[in-house]
Amino acid sequence: MILHSVQMGQGRPVVLLHGLFGSVRNFGAVQKALASENRVIALDLRNHGASPHASVVGYDALAADVFETLAALDALPAVLIGHSMGGKVAMRAALDRPDAVTALVVADIAPVTYPPHLRPVVAALSALELTPGMSRAQADAALAAAAPDSGMRGFLLQNLVLGAHPAWRIGLTEIVAGMPEIEAWTVTGRTYADPALFIAGERSNYIQPAHRPLIRAEFPAARFVTLKDAGHWLHADNPAGFLAVLEAFLAAIRSRS
Repeated sequence: MILHSVQMGQGRPVVLLHGLFGSVRNFGAVQKALASENRVIALDLRNHGASPHASVVGYDALAADVFETLAALDALPAVLIGHSMGGKVAMRAALDRPDAVTALVVADIAPVTYPPHLRPVVAALSALELTPGMSRAQADAALAAAAPDSGMRGFLLQNLVLGAHPAWRIGLTEIVAGMPEIEAWTVTGRTYADPALFIAGERSNYIQPAHRPLIRAEFPAARFVTLKDAGHWLHADNPAGFLAVLEAFLAAIRSRS
């Protein structure tokens, strides 16, 4: 599948992969900043943003989409930077085709199966009655019980197209059916030996100390950074700090070339 992409800058390909319910817009400021020295490509993963929808949501398929799209853009090998679900896509891609991945950055996710803590939110999105002329405030109120955080609701509702015929931009039906695969992680026995940076949010529990041996089993060169003043949404909570970590890592990669 060829994914929707937004490109900026010239030089070494650096690819940005958003998380669940996200899109290329999530990395807008990061992309602009990194484009001063890199060819930065932000992708909408399948069932997200402006990319096509499909019933298969497993990480093998998502990684294959990334490679097919980057091959069409003549952008391989590339540095992959992924947040949350996008981090799992980046990890699977690096394990599947290490020759095509120059280096790896994984933002606040580990190669483990997570509990279904997002299922109530997904169910609320699916149950939201879309009525002609409904307002964003009405949709926000309907989601408040399942998603008490207003910032989270605002993020989710970026995917809702309002008007005479309201509709979800995302492939919500496909995502709902695929949540067990999105939450999961399958260990293949393969490893990725090139540079890999795992960035954890100081206030997040997505990357735990117990995960580090599991990470190093598949990514033996893994390094770990904890970003202060940040939860799971690193690039939104501490954008300057997140960007500084990325720039330092990419500079180190360039110096090795």
